[in-house]
Amino acid sequence: MEISPIRNHRDYRRTLKEIDGLMLARRHTSDGDRLDVLATLVEAWEAKHYSLGLPDPVEAIKYHMEQNGLAAKDLAPYIGGRNRVYEILNRKRPLTLKMIQRLHNGLGIPAESLIRLSNGRAA
Repeated sequence: MEISPIRNHRDYRRTLKEIDGLMLARRHTSDGDRLDVLATLVEAWEAKHYSLGLPDPVEAIKYHMEQNGLAAKDLAPYIGGRNRVYEILNRKRPLTLKMIQRLHNGLGIPAESLIRLSNGRAA
């Protein structure tokens, strides 16, 4: 089984095309093994060239609200009064560590999404 590294976008497209042809390969066969290796190469290429990064903390909160049918008033136990919630959602005030902990523990929002690092400091 000869496999080459993905060095450029042309190699990437070629590898995706080959993976497409192997999608029905059975596990623990030579084609299945080739599919596993090629998929790993593509994952590494995509992680390096198409990294999405973490969402903005306010966008993460809004997304969670939308997905769970929550209104701003539902965030009050985690952030503070209704005015404080609107200040956070309108980016007039940053999240505090205590708010991040409450949102994470109470609503299950990943803490990584609520913490934005810039210059080594939480924002």
